[in-house]
Amino acid sequence: MSKSKNSLLPLFTGVVGVIVIVVALFWGLPVWNVWKQGLSGEAALAKAEQTKRITIETARAEVEAAELRAKAIEIMGEAAKNYPEYRLQEFMGAFAEALKEGNIQQIIYVPTEANIPILEAGKRAKIE
Repeated sequence: MSKSKNSLLPLFTGVVGVIVIVVALFWGLPVWNVWKQGLSGEAALAKAEQTKRITIETARAEVEAAELRAKAIEIMGEAAKNYPEYRLQEFMGAFAEALKEGNIQQIIYVPTEANIPILEAGKRAKIE
């Protein structure tokens, strides 16, 4: 039995050797290289097309976002024009948020009249 196994070993080694040689020949054939280069070209083309699609979709998303931002600005402008107290409310909301977050260290009150600071408060001339 062991003699039979030993007699198949050279045959098996020979077959494997022939297969290795055939594969090596096919690997080096110019036809194989042309086919391989064709596949590389198709892969590069597919990658370029995918990159182009991604760029186009990104640009479309940016256009849509810009249109939505413009619409929001338009709505806020209309609200500010139609409702004068809107700006004051927006300011108060932003001020309160800044206070909550600790972004405001000190508050200085400046008295105003018609949004003009009264610099001479308390120094009015006495009328006799």
